[in-house]
Amino acid sequence: MDQGAEWIAFENPLSERIRFLLRLEFLFAQYQHQGTDQSPWGLRASLHTLLDLLSVMGRADLRTELLKDLLEQHSRFTRLSKRPEVDAARLGAVLEELSRAAADLQAMGSSHPGMVLRENEFLFAVLNRSSIPGGACGFDLPAYHRWLERPRQDTQRDLDGWYGRLRPLERAINLYLRLLRDSTGAGDQVAESGVFLHVPQAAYQLVRVLVPAAIDVYPEISAGKHRVSVRFMRLGDVNTRNVQAVEAVPFRFQCCLLANH
Repeated sequence: MDQGAEWIAFENPLSERIRFLLRLEFLFAQYQHQGTDQSPWGLRASLHTLLDLLSVMGRADLRTELLKDLLEQHSRFTRLSKRPEVDAARLGAVLEELSRAAADLQAMGSSHPGMVLRENEFLFAVLNRSSIPGGACGFDLPAYHRWLERPRQDTQRDLDGWYGRLRPLERAINLYLRLLRDSTGAGDQVAESGVFLHVPQAAYQLVRVLVPAAIDVYPEISAGKHRVSVRFMRLGDVNTRNVQAVEAVPFRFQCCLLANH
C-alpha cells in the first residue's frame, strides 16, 4: 500500500481474491520492517508474523493461481508492445519482471509453504501458544525462550530458511498488486458535503481513495458492482465518536482492473 508525505491511500478490494492478496502484502511488509529490529523482541515479532503468513496460506493453489495470473499479464503486455505509442523501455522492464517472477514460482515446485508448520515441532508449538494472549512467555515455551537468546546469525539463518519458501510468492504478489494499482491513473475529485458517489463502468478489482495528509479525515468506502460510495469521516479526538465531514473534501480516486485478455 502506498502512502506518501502528501497523500494517504485507502483501498477497498472488490473480491475475496484481492482481499487475500492485500492481507499477504501487509504481512510481508510487516515482516520486512520487523527484520530491522535486532533485539529479542524484534526477533519474536518477526517469527510471529512469519507464523501468521504461513497460517494464512492455507490455500494450496496460491502458487498455481499467481503463476497463471503472471503468465496472462505477460501475454497481454507482449501484445501491447506492438503498439507504436508504447514506451518500449518501460514495457520491456515489466515483461522482464513478469518472466523472472513466473520462473521463480515454477521453480518452487508443488510443495506447499504452509507444510513447514506441520513438519516443524518447534514452530507448531510456538503457533499453538501464540493464540493465547501472553501464551508465548518464557515459562510456557522454554525452548522458544532459549532460541531467542541464541546468537543473531543463528536465529537469522533459521528465519531465512523458513522464509525462503515464501520469497517467490512475496515477489509475485507485490508485482501483481503494483500492476493492478498502476492499471489506471488517479483522477481528482471532490466529495461535496463529505459524500461521493460513482457508477462503475466495469467490474473493477480494487477501489483506491487518496486523501490529502493535511486533512484529518478518512473514507468509509462501500463498493459493489453497480455503485461506489465514499463517505468522509472526521477522525478528530479518537476518544470520542467520529462524525461525518460536512465540507467539500478534495481527494483522488482510482478504480483498478487488470484485464486478462
